[in-house]
Amino acid sequence: MSLPKTLAEDVARNLVMVAKLIDEDPEQAYAYSRIALRLASRVAAVREAAGFAAYATQKYAEALAEFRAARRMTGGVDLWPVMADCERGLGRPERAMAMAGEPEVQKLDKAGQVEMRLVAAGARRDMGQIEAAIVTLQSPELASNSVQPWTARLRYAYADALLSAGREDEAREWFGKTIEADKDGATDASDRLAELDGVEFVDAMGEDEDEPGTSVETETETDTDVDFEVDVDGDVDVDDDNEAGIDDKHTHDKG
Repeated sequence: MSLPKTLAEDVARNLVMVAKLIDEDPEQAYAYSRIALRLASRVAAVREAAGFAAYATQKYAEALAEFRAARRMTGGVDLWPVMADCERGLGRPERAMAMAGEPEVQKLDKAGQVEMRLVAAGARRDMGQIEAAIVTLQSPELASNSVQPWTARLRYAYADALLSAGREDEAREWFGKTIEADKDGATDASDRLAELDGVEFVDAMGEDEDEPGTSVETETETDTDVDFEVDVDGDVDVDDDNEAGIDDKHTHDKG
């Protein structure tokens, strides 16, 4: 849908703020998304951005409604995994599982299919089916030595599921594999592995600096958007590079 130039620019400014703030200040991002929604509720990109902002603030019913609206406008399936995860957030894991078996999943690209697998595994865990969750995550993508954008999150989810099942040695192995793939520190796999190995991290700032003859050794691990593109001539587009975000952690961390 085309918008008048001035209106498109106003919408663009608000969408840019949503993209800028959604990770560090989701409530503020949500506020900007509501402004954009008031200005251009019939633009699919705006509905999608409003959905992600609501999702980031755990307003799952609202997010699901916005995602459904965006999907009706575009006819695409890209939002299918995050819609299923909203069902999880609403306490309906069985609906998420049902969505995992729908034909839409076969239309997703590889990243979307991996995301759907993560959501389905999370839904299994929500229902107390930890072993089924482990099996759900077992896939060619998990076994591959190739590192893709989803590899760290997939390995992390698998390690976490193994640990929940009491399979500590295997969990340790997969947290280690996660670290190998997680070059940007998107997960806390290094901390989880250190915890399993009994490593304690000491906060030097918490020590008494006046005590003579005391040295403190510290060991730290540094853990480290939806990008919106708006054509000021009228067309508003969204480019979702991180699948909403969806990490089994960031994808509604219930599992």
